[in-house]
Amino acid sequence: MYEEPRDPFADDPDHAEAIAPFEPDLDDDDRADLLEDLHELELFEKVLQPQGYRGVVVDCADCDEAHYFTWGLLMANLRGLLEANCAQVHEPAYDPDPAHYVTWDYARGFSDCWIMTHGEDAV
Repeated sequence: MYEEPRDPFADDPDHAEAIAPFEPDLDDDDRADLLEDLHELELFEKVLQPQGYRGVVVDCADCDEAHYFTWGLLMANLRGLLEANCAQVHEPAYDPDPAHYVTWDYARGFSDCWIMTHGEDAV
């Protein structure tokens, strides 16, 4: 019978605190912002995925590296924040092709042009 190895940090109080669920205080404005971001991501996926784009790239100020997030991962994180005040844990994208990811601003601009060309009803 297979047993999971014991967490070597299980008795460390700092470790237990670090993995405790994150419970941000979401006020109405925060909730509205998250819902707006979620709506935008759904639009981005609809108009950009057929063009071959898989998600958004974010330049991280903390580590000076680009982080690549798929549409689904970002939407799942936002839904987790809205429903349980907790973003899901995830592995970073493995060897992502930067050509398949766009910045949030690019996605917004592309989507705005797409709506202007195809109309609001096409969304």
